[in-house]
Amino acid sequence: MAVPRIIENSPWAKLARLKLKAGSVAMVLGRSIHLSGVTREQFLSDPHWVAHEMEHIRQFEEYGRFGFLWRYLVGWARHGYYHIPFEVAAREAGERDALLYAANGVLPPPELRHPTPKVKL
Repeated sequence: MAVPRIIENSPWAKLARLKLKAGSVAMVLGRSIHLSGVTREQFLSDPHWVAHEMEHIRQFEEYGRFGFLWRYLVGWARHGYYHIPFEVAAREAGERDALLYAANGVLPPPELRHPTPKVKL
């Protein structure tokens, strides 16, 4: 998988951050990771978060733009954000694949990880 483009201060990610009432958000659109409330360096320092977003890129590639967005929105409507099947799979990938994105093969301590919103929106 090619290295994704990272876009800081994205208006799309800002909308998601406001909707989720989160301090910081990363979101995937195609092969780009959009950030709001977090710098590129802060995002890249959390390998669990990077692995989570890379799983969304894989999902986007598998289902295509329309297929991914449609399934994501339907999942949100049916299950709430935390239980969207794509989010469940991305959280699992965040745990499973974090070492692939860890600097020097070392994972940060749990208190330095980005929190996942657990709200039902």
